[in-house]
Amino acid sequence: MSAVLPAGNQAHYIESHNRSHNTDWMRIGVGASLLTGSLLLLTGKRKAGLLLTAAGTALAMLDNREVVAEWWQALPQHLQKAQHILDQTQQTIDDLTSKRDKIFEMFGK
Repeated sequence: MSAVLPAGNQAHYIESHNRSHNTDWMRIGVGASLLTGSLLLLTGKRKAGLLLTAAGTALAMLDNREVVAEWWQALPQHLQKAQHILDQTQQTIDDLTSKRDKIFEMFGK
C-alpha cells in the first residue's frame, strides 16, 4: 500500500528519504582500511598494515579538512605547552639530582 502525496510534497519526501538512507562510503572506506591495517599489524605483516592504516588516516583527514585545519592552527600552542612542561620536568630532575648528591656527601657515600 503506497501513500499518495500532493505533487509539491513528493520532491521533498524523495529528497528527505534519500538523505536519510544515504550511505557514507568515505566513512566505510576509512573504517575498513583502519580495521584491515590493524589486523595486518596484529598478524605480523607490518609493511602492509602500516600502509593500510596510513591510507585510512589520510582518507579520514580528507573527509574532515576543517577539523585538520583547526588542529594544525592549534598545534604550535600545544607544542609550546609540551616544551614548557618538559623544561619544568628537567629543572625538577636537576634539582633532585643535586639534592641527592648533597645527601650522599653528608653520609659519606
